[in-house]
Amino acid sequence: MGFGVVQIMAVLFVFVVIFMAKSSPASGYDQGGGGSKLKTYIVHLKKPGTGVFAEADDLEGWHMSFLPVGQERMVYSYRNVLTGFAARLTEEEAKEMEAKEGFVSARPERMYQLHTTHSHSFLGLNTRSGLWKGSNLGKGVIIGVMDSGIIPSHPSFGDEGMPFPPAKWTGSCEFNMTGGCSNKIIGARNFQSRSKGMPPFDDTGHGTHTASIAAGNFVKHASVLGNAEGTAAGIAPGAHLAIYKICANGDCAGSDILAAFDAAIADGVDVLSVSVGQKSTPFYDDAIAIGAFAAIRKGILVSCSAGNYGPTTASVGNDAPWILTVGASTIDRSIRASVKIGNGEKFNGESLFQPADFPSESFPLVYSPHFCSPGTVNASEVKGKVVLCDSDGKSITEKGLAVNKARAAAMILANTDLVGSTTVALEHVLPTTDVSYSAGSRIKAYISSTSNPTASIAFEGTIIGESTAPEVVCFSARGPSLETPGILKPDVIGPGMNILAAWPSPSKFNLLSGTSMACPHLSGVAALIKRSHPDWSAAAIKSAIMTTADTLNHNKDSPILDQTENPASVFAIGAGHVNPLRANDPGLIYDIQPDDYIPYLCGLGYNDTQVSLIALRTVKCSKESSIPELQLNYPSFSITLKSKTLRIQRTVTNVGKPKTSYVVHIAAPPGVDVCVKPRKLHFTRKNQKKTYTVIFKRSRSGVITGKQYVQGSLKWVSATHSARSPIAVEFE
Repeated sequence: MGFGVVQIMAVLFVFVVIFMAKSSPASGYDQGGGGSKLKTYIVHLKKPGTGVFAEADDLEGWHMSFLPVGQERMVYSYRNVLTGFAARLTEEEAKEMEAKEGFVSARPERMYQLHTTHSHSFLGLNTRSGLWKGSNLGKGVIIGVMDSGIIPSHPSFGDEGMPFPPAKWTGSCEFNMTGGCSNKIIGARNFQSRSKGMPPFDDTGHGTHTASIAAGNFVKHASVLGNAEGTAAGIAPGAHLAIYKICANGDCAGSDILAAFDAAIADGVDVLSVSVGQKSTPFYDDAIAIGAFAAIRKGILVSCSAGNYGPTTASVGNDAPWILTVGASTIDRSIRASVKIGNGEKFNGESLFQPADFPSESFPLVYSPHFCSPGTVNASEVKGKVVLCDSDGKSITEKGLAVNKARAAAMILANTDLVGSTTVALEHVLPTTDVSYSAGSRIKAYISSTSNPTASIAFEGTIIGESTAPEVVCFSARGPSLETPGILKPDVIGPGMNILAAWPSPSKFNLLSGTSMACPHLSGVAALIKRSHPDWSAAAIKSAIMTTADTLNHNKDSPILDQTENPASVFAIGAGHVNPLRANDPGLIYDIQPDDYIPYLCGLGYNDTQVSLIALRTVKCSKESSIPELQLNYPSFSITLKSKTLRIQRTVTNVGKPKTSYVVHIAAPPGVDVCVKPRKLHFTRKNQKKTYTVIFKRSRSGVITGKQYVQGSLKWVSATHSARSPIAVEFE
């Protein structure tokens, strides 16, 4: 029996939101006869002299010389992303390769995991004014999407109103059918090892969903089961899409990821959207970090999901400073199903299943203390009643089936304290609402307070205008970064909860949640900015997004909250929630050239070989001006403060009015004295640079107790612009 919509939705939510897979070297297989297992190794070599291999065949021939003769072992021969190749090898063969001239290293590849009708409106994008109008919807910009493939026939990928691909485009299309590629999908290739030679069709829906969020065309009357109805559109609906399939069944191999980066760089994309990742790992052993560095050297911005490992501290991935790392937030739309209990209290929840004929009357209310697991719900206790069930991270569908089998009238699903206020809209097997942890606790208290508890559920449909949005969702990975704690991660948050976008099913659309959904929102924003500012570097675009991000909710009346319903920390929101219109006109930017990262990498303690693998050139750290990570010209501050005073320099570039002045505004973290010199910056021309120094020291006026981290901000303000940088301080 196949999965119904209910089962599919429940499984996807569990996977996207709470699945926590550990990255590890990929397993191999035994050739038989008791021999060693073949594994895919990524092999790094010393860069040959300039012009040695003018043709691709010459380069591949050199790579082949490292492999056993007469056997088909080559997987990929890389040209742009690294000096080397990927091949199937035994552990002994990889060891023997070390003696060959030009060899640097060989490591088993790692496996990575896959981590909207209203979200564009929530971000302030409309066709009549603002950034959509100013950027011409992103037309002419190419967004590369590295994911699970795509369903090209979906209406979100129609090419009505689309221009021809730019002249610089050199990519190819592997759909062997009419209508597979178009002026919207201008390229599509399959790098997924298990399905090589087959068209890059999406076998999970994930890639179709993320691609349409980034650049889906306008589709009227989009909805899921009649909910969230409206006109669906990607964030950059005029942008072209280039599809690179790297994943199947949720797994994405490191060698395939590198091959997709290699191709995308050669093809001519402008932005790369990568909703794939693992937990923090050394950058020289991270395919995404290596590929992204090669991309930014060519001016390509790389946007990546932060990961779904939250709310655990230090769980953020894709944390290299040259990557735009994106966390997830709610939008102000809910598919509401509210609960009213007998004492008059009302709690808002969510459900995609909105039965029109559900009675408005109150029903007896009972609590099932065993998570409503199969075999624990008795009809004699729940028949005709509303059943309150605790969530435990296991199948929501199984709970619903158990409660429905016992002939209950409805189910209330209460979140755990870890999930908090993050509610999800799912299609259930019986009338159900998902409520927050605090609501569930109050409902339990009410049940305990009376001998005849009652409750009613009102299915209210699509509601726009949730006052607390955006909130950081529970699963969004948190900082600080393990690999580079001196760089504040994530960088920014964007819509990632209950996002409606394209789906390969008869209904055409689906709601999904995850940082996977947040990432393409930022990819689309980056494409719009690239269209408006084609000469800006990847770091400049990233800086513009970060320094203009919002730290207040949509109503501008309180700080952005997290799933605990308390103000979110900088390790949850980074610089804040993306504000596309302001990001297009930031006033000041913190620019970083690719070679500026080399002293930073040396400062991390990486050796020459490790830095060279990332830099794509020979690096001698002893000859570089190695810097501590906190001295990188980043748009945020993440410092460890000991007894000594700490001085940090930053350089800003004026991209606003030619003649303008900025004054610094400081919100010092508790227990920290912050001084900025100079306090004013005067610019006389556009693109002029100014350097300032920030001095941090422990405050004499107070002692921090019970807090390891404190936070604040530094903001440069002119008559027309404001560029804000968050500050995170750890005391030692």
